[in-house]
Amino acid sequence: MRILGIETSCDETAAAVVEDGHNLLSNVVASSMALHAVYGGIVPEIAARSHIEAIIPVIDQALIDAKCSWSQLDGIAVTYGAGLGGSLLIGVLTARTIAIARQLPLYAINHVEGHVYANFITNTSLSGYQLPAKQPLFPLLALIVSGGHTQLALFNDHFNHRLLGRTHDDAIGEAFDKVAKILGLPYPGGPSIGIKAKDGDPFCFRLPKARLTSKYDFSFSGLKTAVLRLAQEQIGESFGFPSIKLPERLNEAQKANIAASFERVAIETVVDKTILAYEEFKPAAVVIAGGVAASPELRQQLANRLPIPIAYTDPKLCTDNGAMIATLGCYKVQRQQATADPYSLVIDPDLTM
Repeated sequence: MRILGIETSCDETAAAVVEDGHNLLSNVVASSMALHAVYGGIVPEIAARSHIEAIIPVIDQALIDAKCSWSQLDGIAVTYGAGLGGSLLIGVLTARTIAIARQLPLYAINHVEGHVYANFITNTSLSGYQLPAKQPLFPLLALIVSGGHTQLALFNDHFNHRLLGRTHDDAIGEAFDKVAKILGLPYPGGPSIGIKAKDGDPFCFRLPKARLTSKYDFSFSGLKTAVLRLAQEQIGESFGFPSIKLPERLNEAQKANIAASFERVAIETVVDKTILAYEEFKPAAVVIAGGVAASPELRQQLANRLPIPIAYTDPKLCTDNGAMIATLGCYKVQRQQATADPYSLVIDPDLTM
């Protein structure tokens, strides 16, 4: 069984072919990140226009790389939410058109759930991938961390899951981006802060962790504000000092120590909740998913604190990609999940788990 996955929820135009829910045949991603970097974040209109230009070439290349013809496909899986409305629209309309023209079943995929399924890919002939040796077992605890999402979910089986907790404000990746801007580091913030943190002391500054009534929910707005106040304090200025002027006043040692302290506490925040959930539910496996799942600091903290081994997927499959969408599509076929109507499927930018 071969499924073509199409992903356009944000700034990556991605397509991939996955076989039998575990074998990666192709994975093509065209990113417009360079266009957004000068603005310090994603510009929705630019992202949508980039998808229009890239979507057909990316799909064609995915089929070429997979050595797969249209007649050898068993279906198309496409992200219909959550994400940016204009971006989602390009992927969904393209998938709908192909499904009608090629008479292929269409499967609507939840982007956040799709991230979890990147961990089910265990085999590929493509070069440059380091994949888990085996698929995770159920029940499965999933920490989903990215620029748009911070969620903790328990999967009892395929299509049988419940959300344990989610962020009340910023997603963790968004907090990284905002702190990077305070420090004058390049977008995206996660990798930039990770690099800068290597030169700093992660215990140099005490930063707060949010205390919430719901034990599995998250909050990062307070931590982000604490970093802003700390940076203002380090240069001897009051709370009214403009954040845009901080980078030119902070020296490199201050930036490194703030980056290292923030990274440690932000990662500890999600790891603390993950360990708490593990102790309560005793899952057979734990996985991390989403762009922040590529963080070496997150992987190290989890490896140090979890009592069971955890297998991490390749960092290239943590950020948005078509492979995770195609993989979830494979399981929708296997479990006889309902298909989407290619004549009426609409996007849902606010879709939740």
